[in-house]
Amino acid sequence: MYTDHLYVPLTGAAPGQSLHVERTGYGGAPVVLLHGFGTSTFLWRQVAPRLAEQGATVLAMDLLGFGESVSPGERGTSPADQAAHVELALLALRAAPGVVVGVGLGALVALLLAQRAPDRVQRLLLVDPLDPDDLPGPAVRQLQRSTVTAALSSHGLFGARPLLEPFLARAMPEGQALTDLVLARHLAPFVGPDGAGRLLQLASGITLDETSRVALEGLRTEVLLWCSARPGGASEDRAAAGRRHSGDAEDGSPVERIARWRALLPGCPLVPVVAATPAGELVPELAPAALASAIEAWMP
Repeated sequence: MYTDHLYVPLTGAAPGQSLHVERTGYGGAPVVLLHGFGTSTFLWRQVAPRLAEQGATVLAMDLLGFGESVSPGERGTSPADQAAHVELALLALRAAPGVVVGVGLGALVALLLAQRAPDRVQRLLLVDPLDPDDLPGPAVRQLQRSTVTAALSSHGLFGARPLLEPFLARAMPEGQALTDLVLARHLAPFVGPDGAGRLLQLASGITLDETSRVALEGLRTEVLLWCSARPGGASEDRAAAGRRHSGDAEDGSPVERIARWRALLPGCPLVPVVAATPAGELVPELAPAALASAIEAWMP
């Protein structure tokens, strides 16, 4: 199925910033797909055509700084900023209200989009969203801690590969790995001597001001929460943190995580789905048919 590649200038953002959007399908109800940290619209390559074949207009977006979305400066990559960029892109594309699907970081952006532009979002489908009370999340913290080792091993030749490859590997089932071709495609936006620096810059931008965090409590959008039965992400020392981190290997059962999200979104009708996939940024890669079916069933 044919896909249009669109580049939407971000009016009011830093000069030269634009959002890359892949549009698949025409005329049907819109479905907006937002990837997680370290990935791009490439993540949705097996999901978007399935949805378009069912009549949806699919808009997969590269968050600013990821994939082909141009970010010449350091500004504008926090989750709240990303939500504002997605809203601008939807306005520019004259997209009707629809279902917004996000994974990890993209799920948090989807929540903030629904909070700031409720008329743009009919329903949300959140796949293992980052916890706004625990940013940037354990997997990203592990990536940040790996910086020195990666710098010593890469000598700048392989960009962000020494950082991003282990990050993606932790989201894979035990004993499985991404093929070299697929891994190379995920790594492509961060090749070159400045790749690791750009990736770490994006990681440092995963913050949320108190006003935005509290505003989520007033959200009233219907939410389908995809909760992976096997949490991903490396464990970390909890002594300094003093509490459990969402997404860690020891973070408890899906029931406990669902209860946590009910508390975080008290005003949202929440429908949980427990799926037998590892948590992390690669659920659309690992279970595209199941996720596409869940999206189709969730469309109004």
